[in-house]
Amino acid sequence: MTHRRKIIVHIATSADGYIARLDGSLDWLTSRPAPEGFYGLPEFSRSVDAKIIGRKTFDLSVQMGAHFSANDAHYVFSRRPPPASVPAGVEFVTQSIVAFTERVRKDAGKNIWLMGGGEIIGAFLDEGAIDEFIISVVPTFIGEGIPLIAQRHREVPLRLRSARPFPDGVVQLHYDVATKRGARVTSPSRRPPGSASKRSSSRRRTI
Repeated sequence: MTHRRKIIVHIATSADGYIARLDGSLDWLTSRPAPEGFYGLPEFSRSVDAKIIGRKTFDLSVQMGAHFSANDAHYVFSRRPPPASVPAGVEFVTQSIVAFTERVRKDAGKNIWLMGGGEIIGAFLDEGAIDEFIISVVPTFIGEGIPLIAQRHREVPLRLRSARPFPDGVVQLHYDVATKRGARVTSPSRRPPGSASKRSSSRRRTI
């Protein structure tokens, strides 16, 4: 049987549901000691061979000296033209989310990591293009910030696969998206966002 590639969100949030502060800072996350096994992230990384990010995340990653490789595909969603020089392994996507997911799911390969930020996660969710969420909830309130999913009226049922507590208080929730027919939303716009949160896809402490 041919393996159907899944699109999976694997991300950390504060206890009040934010993935970063309003300025993109992850101080509340990066200041935590890294535990042995790093919440299963190395194992998860071996199960994927491509990543989806927004334009702001890509630009910030380049500024911070991120390394891209032809063996580690990055799909960048952006409404703006790509830069004059695009690193190996990076593809700027102009297709709709539906057309893109149909294409990549047909390709041979491992699963695909949707890294964020909240706008692109919301856009993919609203098109029924996300298969699973792995959310590591950090026991810290930060009060305000960038939400896990861009705010919008929607109703998307999830099916809990597991809830794994760690000794440091982090709880990792693994969900299947219960329906692939798209979220129930009221906003008329479903165009893919041109940006993600101001986080680096290479240097952030996603767990």
